[in-house]
Amino acid sequence: MCPLVNRSDLTLAFFFASVKFCSMIGRTEIEGERYTILLVEDDLNDIFLVKRAFKMAHIQNPLQVVTDGQEAIQYLSGEGKYADRRSYPLPKLIVMDIKMPRLSGFEVLEWVKGDGKPLRRIPIVIVSSSGNPVDVNRAYELGANAYMVKPVEFRAVEHLFESITHYWGLECAKPELELA
Repeated sequence: MCPLVNRSDLTLAFFFASVKFCSMIGRTEIEGERYTILLVEDDLNDIFLVKRAFKMAHIQNPLQVVTDGQEAIQYLSGEGKYADRRSYPLPKLIVMDIKMPRLSGFEVLEWVKGDGKPLRRIPIVIVSSSGNPVDVNRAYELGANAYMVKPVEFRAVEHLFESITHYWGLECAKPELELA
């Protein structure tokens, strides 16, 4: 983290960018399609801010949240409490961190995007604090559709979420999912 920026400034910047991101995501219903977004994030502060932003922006697209890689795989597999697909529908977009407990984002990528996997068409956008070329390259090699580095400045965070929203929410056609 940059020594000139404190955690509360970053949290505030992330919150305001999330509000703007969420208000833009709400516009993705232009074709009448509501789709679930799965957020895979272990930082409780970031989860709180994203949820609050969705609520404040009156987003119609459901946001499901899991806090580690193992829980992401359980959700996507429909295991345990995630067996009810009415309550926990398959997402059409996954936004995921890389460094998480239990299973990393890399392991989740490998599980989702592996050869012949029925969920491999789900777009996965990595949003990580790591800009290490080894991490970036590995994520793409495992099938990530995009890799974004979490910025430290408010305007950069805002731009990041605008970019994700515009591209994945408005411009990209959503793939049909194969059911296992």
